[in-house]
Amino acid sequence: MKILYIGGTGNISTASSRLAIEMGMDLYLLNRGTKRTEIPGATTLVADHSDLKAVKRVVDGHEWDVVVNWIAFTEEDVARDYELFMRKTKQYIFISTASAYQKPGGHPVITESTPLYNPYWQYSRDKIACEDFLMQKFRDGGFPITIVRPSHTYDTVVPVPLCGWNDFTIIDRIRKGKEIIIHGDGTSLWTHTHSEDFAKGFNGLLGHRQAIGHSFHITSDEIMNWNHIYELVAEAAGAPLKAVHIPSDFIGRFHERSYGSLLGDKAQSVIFDNSKIKRFVPGFSATIKFSEGIKRTLSWFEEKPERMQMDPAKGQLVDRIINAYKSI
Repeated sequence: MKILYIGGTGNISTASSRLAIEMGMDLYLLNRGTKRTEIPGATTLVADHSDLKAVKRVVDGHEWDVVVNWIAFTEEDVARDYELFMRKTKQYIFISTASAYQKPGGHPVITESTPLYNPYWQYSRDKIACEDFLMQKFRDGGFPITIVRPSHTYDTVVPVPLCGWNDFTIIDRIRKGKEIIIHGDGTSLWTHTHSEDFAKGFNGLLGHRQAIGHSFHITSDEIMNWNHIYELVAEAAGAPLKAVHIPSDFIGRFHERSYGSLLGDKAQSVIFDNSKIKRFVPGFSATIKFSEGIKRTLSWFEEKPERMQMDPAKGQLVDRIINAYKSI
């Protein structure tokens, strides 16, 4: 199969790119060529995805079995893709987000039929708008859309709110004995999914004609609460955990993005039903436990000192929130 990944070298997508090559796919990566991540065996097309004319130039003369956009965030992004690929691909896969699901919903278990509704987070609402646009194109003219909704998928990031993600700030704080914040009382349930596990389910959808018109989430079946998650992060860091529990709405007063990310997603208990992806991709199973995966992530950071960047602003924000909460 001839596959085009728009992006393809990020935290979630790199593992899927590498697996596509292992599976013998003819993989093309469309990106700006600024990342150092290498996918041996893939062909790189260099263009800024937001520049319609530039993308048209590099894809001219190509047709694809599958086009995947890993970096579309707004309706404008997918409308541009529709114009580019409506006659050039047999399947278009949009990477949405599981934060689009209504939380809390009417049922504790989330399936693909759970309503899409998030009044707290603009990021999620933009993804919902993308889904609506693409599904309308499917209904009106048969545009071959498949929607995939990852949830907190990690590999080269530390997947925790506040002081986490693509820098080493929270690990540095833990190792220096500084306090970190756990939102709420830490007992809400959550699921982390390693990118290599996600790739196994995702790549099984490539070229899957019966998946057209469908949406899927792809997550681990491992369920933990946030207290346990942070304990495993501290264990991987090799230092004791000094946590302060602070209500999510209090945190949100100090950091607008955290308000949406917490109240509209991570502060809620989440249990995903993965039976649909398992029906379409028989044999899919997430096997990397978070206790193992987070150690891999820290090892990746520590392989190269330049990856272990600190963000002083994040640490200052955490200190400000903790001081304000303790002063009440």
